[in-house]
Amino acid sequence: MSFDILQDQIRKLKNPTVAGLDARLEYVPPYIVNRYINQYGETFQAAAEAIFEFNRGLMDALCDIVPAVKPQSAYYELLGWRGMEMLERTIAYAHKKGLYVIADIKRGDIGTTATAYSEAWLGKTKIGGSELAAFDADCVTVNGYMGSDSIKPFLEHCVSEKKSMFVLVKTSNRSAMELQDLVAGDRQVYHVMGDLAQRLGRETEGRHGFNAIGAVVGATFPSDLRALRERLEHTFFLVPGYGAQGGTAEDVQYAFNRYGHGAIINSSRGIMCAWQKTGQDGMDYQEAARNAAIAMRDDIKQYITIV
Repeated sequence: MSFDILQDQIRKLKNPTVAGLDARLEYVPPYIVNRYINQYGETFQAAAEAIFEFNRGLMDALCDIVPAVKPQSAYYELLGWRGMEMLERTIAYAHKKGLYVIADIKRGDIGTTATAYSEAWLGKTKIGGSELAAFDADCVTVNGYMGSDSIKPFLEHCVSEKKSMFVLVKTSNRSAMELQDLVAGDRQVYHVMGDLAQRLGRETEGRHGFNAIGAVVGATFPSDLRALRERLEHTFFLVPGYGAQGGTAEDVQYAFNRYGHGAIINSSRGIMCAWQKTGQDGMDYQEAARNAAIAMRDDIKQYITIV
């Protein structure tokens, strides 16, 4: 099961973090951007090639530090079909480097549409007598607030393809409380969603005790994070909100069980854009990203021990 692979990687590297690959063109060092603009002009192709080189360099620098990367599809959609083709290449390169890939797509539809999304990102597309993987991510993010019909198609591919998913439960944005904190019966809405995710995944438990359906739980609400960890014993957590959004290593410690298992903490700009603080015009972007990832790992290790 896919979360077993992720947990094994985390234990191997003693690092429960994921590097976001959410590059806008302004996050890429100018010397890379200018090279491709000189070659292709101010075009989508130039932007896509520049970002792919940046992604590739980041993964080269990070693959022995972080167990996973998390590309957010919106940043690739900005560049049209060239961006999506570049995302496909990014995922393939990540796998070549031994990295686990969480495709942050946050899809939230039902029926045949949800099935098509799931086939595209986790499963295979039938073409004549062949079945071909389109994006071939290891894991996706899903918005389950349309109910179980928006989760089950992805779960089917998680089981058949030995992959996994994270369902939005308690997100890191401040306005999340406008809906997710409302009381429904005897539970808050985000508890209802967390309970639904764990119930739907209860027969998919892997070697490490986690179901194929994980939960997105933000670091910006540490008391809720702690309560959900106690409530959802068999649910793996993806935790955004560390760093730029205000979440700290002390906050994210509550995402883990007593063995230091069951969660992965995201940082995107803090790693990708670390070069912007060094005064070297991005010539050191790989070294800067690596140093930032190591600092994040060591920060979190002050509060948890992975056994």
